[in-house]
Order: sequence, then C-alpha cells, then structure tokens
Amino acid sequence: MRIRYTFVIITLIFGISLCSAQDQRGATIPWTTYEAERMHTTGIILGPSYGPYQVETESSGQRCVKLRANGQFVEFTATVRADAMVIRYSLPDNGRKSALGIYINGKLVRQVEISPYYAWLYGKYPFTNDPAAGSPRHFFDEIRMGGVPVDKGDVLRIQYNDPAAADSDYCMIDLVDLEDPAPPRVAPPNSLSIADKSFLGDDFTDDYTEAFRNCIAKAVETGKTVWIPAGTFKITGTILLPADMTVQGAGMWYTQLVGDDSLYTDVNRRVRLRGSGSNIHLADFAILGKLNYRMDKESNDGIVGSFGTNSTISRLWIEHTKVGMWIENSLNLKITGCRMRNTIADGINFCTGMAHSTIENCTARGTGDDCFAVWPTVSSAVKQQFPPGHNLILHCTGQLPWLANGAAIYGGEGNEIKDCLFVDISQGSAILLSTTFPTESKDKSINNNFSGTTVIEDCEIKTSGGFDHEWAWRAAVELCLDKRSIAGIEMHNLTIENSLSNGLSVIAKKDGSGKSPVLAGAVLQNVKLSRYGIGTKASHGLFISGDAQGSLVIQHSNIPDVKNESESFHIGQ
Repeated sequence: MRIRYTFVIITLIFGISLCSAQDQRGATIPWTTYEAERMHTTGIILGPSYGPYQVETESSGQRCVKLRANGQFVEFTATVRADAMVIRYSLPDNGRKSALGIYINGKLVRQVEISPYYAWLYGKYPFTNDPAAGSPRHFFDEIRMGGVPVDKGDVLRIQYNDPAAADSDYCMIDLVDLEDPAPPRVAPPNSLSIADKSFLGDDFTDDYTEAFRNCIAKAVETGKTVWIPAGTFKITGTILLPADMTVQGAGMWYTQLVGDDSLYTDVNRRVRLRGSGSNIHLADFAILGKLNYRMDKESNDGIVGSFGTNSTISRLWIEHTKVGMWIENSLNLKITGCRMRNTIADGINFCTGMAHSTIENCTARGTGDDCFAVWPTVSSAVKQQFPPGHNLILHCTGQLPWLANGAAIYGGEGNEIKDCLFVDISQGSAILLSTTFPTESKDKSINNNFSGTTVIEDCEIKTSGGFDHEWAWRAAVELCLDKRSIAGIEMHNLTIENSLSNGLSVIAKKDGSGKSPVLAGAVLQNVKLSRYGIGTKASHGLFISGDAQGSLVIQHSNIPDVKNESESFHIGQ
C-alpha cells in the first residue's frame, strides 16, 4: 500500500537556538558580487531556466547576460572600494579567443583576453572535450585580475571588445566580483626565498620548480621557513612537502604558482604540492593550473597527499587543476580561508584515513565534482593510517558546481556539516549522504560505512537539487542508500528554499541479493522548506522511494507534501 501525505506541518517552533544559528551561514566573504542580469546592459538577459545542459542553469541565479556583438556591455556602479576583480563568463566552444574591455567612468583601464579553453565538456561522466558527444556542460570560466583600482561610486563597464566576431560569436557574463585585498605580506623572520639566486641554478630560465625544491631542502637543513614572494612562479613538477615544513606566500592575490600550458598534458609536469609528513603549514598563495580535461586514472594536481598530524592549509586560491585538494591520512588537519575555483573535479576531498580534520571558512565555485566531500574509501594503493571520522565542514560556501553536490559525506564515523551555505547547486544535491562508493576492504577487515552520529546542522540551501545525469533529479538534501544501509543521521535547523526538484528525499537501491538497505536512527528537526519543484513538476517536499526501508522522525518542521512510496518505511514524530 502506498501512502500519500498531502502535507506535514509539525509544530513551527524554531525558538532562540535557530535564530542565533542564522547569524552566519557560510563563509565570510571578502568580496562583493554584482549579478549581470541586474546591471544596465545592451545585451539580452537569459533565464531563468532549470533544465540540464543549459547555460542558464549553470548561471548564478539561473540568469546571465548575452553580449551578441562587438561593443555590447554590462554596466554597474561599485558600492565598495576594490583593487581586484573576477569576471565569470562564457564563450562559444569554437576555439576563438576574445577580449573584454574594463572601463571605469568611461575610460578603458584594461583589455583582458578571454578564452573557452577551460570550459565546455560533453557526454557522460567522465566526459570528453568532443562536442559530438552532446549533452554539454561546464559552460563558464572566470578571469581574475589584481591591480584594478575602483572607488565606491565608480561606474564599471564590462564590454565585449571583439571587432572580428562573427554572427555566431558572443560573450555571456554571469557575474562580477570586486574585492579590496589586504597589502602583500612581507617575508617572515628566519625564512628562505625561492627567488634567491642561490637556489636558481646556472641554467635557470623561468621555471622555479628546482628552485622551490632546493629551497625546501635548505629549509629542512636549517629549520627555516620557505618564503614565496609576490610574483608569478612557473612550476612544472611535483613539490614534495616534508614534515615540519612551512611555506608562506605574500597572499593569494600576489603570489602565484602557475603551470606551463605546453607541458600540462604530461601528468608529471603539473603544479602539484604533495604532503608527506606531519606539522606542514601552507599559507597565502595561489595555484593556477592549466588543465582542461578529465581523466580519472591520472594523478591529481593541486594540493594532495598526507599531512600527518597537526598541519594547516590557510588562505590558498586554487583553480584550473583536476582537484583543489585531495587529502589522505591526516589527523587534526585544519583547512581555513581557502578558495577553490573552476576545477575539473572536487574542490576539497577528505579521502582515505581522514580523522578529526576541519574545512572551515572555505568557498568553492564552478567545481567539476563535489564542492566539499568526505569520502573514506579503502584503497589498495593507499593504506589507511587513521580510522576515518569526526571530520567537520564548518562555515563554508559551495556554489555552482557543474557536476555533483555542494557537500557530500560517503561514510565514516560522526562526520559533521555545520553553518554552511549552498547556492545554485543545479547538478545535484546541496547536501548528499550516500553509500554509492565502496568503503569496505575486500577482506572485510575495514568497514568505513556510516557509524556513530552524522550531523547536518544550521545550514542554508537555495536553488539546489538539480539534474544529475546518472541519477536524474536529486533532492536539495538527499539520503541515498545505494545497496547499503545508513544509520545515525541528525539534521537540525535547515532552511531550504527554491528546490529545483524534491526538497528532501530518501532513495534506495537494492543490493545484489535483492535486499533493500535500511535507514535507521534518522531525525529531521527544525527543518523549514519553502518552494520546491521549480525545475520539474514531479516533485515533493519530502520523497521516499519504493525500495527504502526503515524510518525517519520529523520534529518541529515545516515540510509540505510528503510522498512515501514504500510500505516498509515509517515516518514518525
């Protein structure tokens, strides 16, 4: 027997605890975003649209502006002082570079080259760069610029400057960020600079890879800090980070580690900082990769490896790499104030053997997989050193991934997501708890499935729950029991607005023997849902699939339209 609940409204008492929890959700953002569709423009506004494989769906707020001819523009008045700018844009996938003119109060202050090189993928996961595969995605890229002084009240114009543009050419503008970075940091006491001539070698040209390695070796010998001053430093190979090592930059807007376009197809010649010890500290620089395709069998670039015990990663900007950070076997690692932008895969992934570690005050935008993930996989290549669990994603913001989810937990003991903000997650769930990936060793000696109590608390979710090409429409918040059971889930104080499909869901797939997985010990408390199904009408406030078994307790929540398709699943109060 299938039971249809028209609505469930259970004691709308949110109280003081919820009000205080709403004081800050998401990361502290030091920039101001200006949406293109709200600017004065000579182009056309597109959207909103919520379906798969559409540029509008991947846009912030599902709207953007299309500049269709040379000289068309968007224009706005700055409400803050700034010295740095980010423009999120899309060009057609025809290989043509183009240009944008930056005008302040009518004067051209900078002409910047833009390209579709890092955008556009096609087909099914893990995707291809061949348009013939259809199903396009990853439409947007961003360009970041420092040293663009803007005063409050200045009128900024972003103009499509391409006199050779054909009728089929265009430039879409999604948003502009303005930021006023702090001045560059100075070299810390007792430090060694990678730009010191003693580390460069006689055959130095413009590649700082060996200089970086030489500086690290000397720092190990002398107990000093590695200093990377303001500037652009080409890196064309893996930088190994030993224990008790500090690498300090001048700031994410000033110190840049940049890959080489001509070498980046060689997996061993990418910008890769690999942790290999405890007490490693990285801070205040940017990694600018050069990767434009996905190949999962290739090693990750960006920040990777093991950071042992008591390491920190602070205030890094990472873009155009396969992942931002792919971390394993670390205990009490603290990642704070970092920004992941336009990666091919995950923003930050806590993988094998991650325990008591925190991702705090970080942002991810335009990632090609989960913005933030806890994935306690068991790998034959990497031996698990710490029992995975008790990791925390705190005060983070995830936005606009072109695949997967805002934050995802795939197992482990007692992991938590707290005080986070997820916006425009149009390709999956804002928050996903899932058993899709194996977390058990072949000999059954290690089982990292969900245990203890997994907590999702004080989070705000907007325009999420989109179309996943392998799972169809995901809910804004989803519990996915894929052949294995989940126990011990507590969700408190969630605000869910404008879900593209279901607001919340419990979906299940039977295992190989035909047995349905079970959800046990799951509680929703103080969950407020407003407006759902804006992308697909076949949606509900809470949806339970037919193969689900177990129970869910709902307390003090406003969840209209609950549909339970399972005779073996009970909703309690």
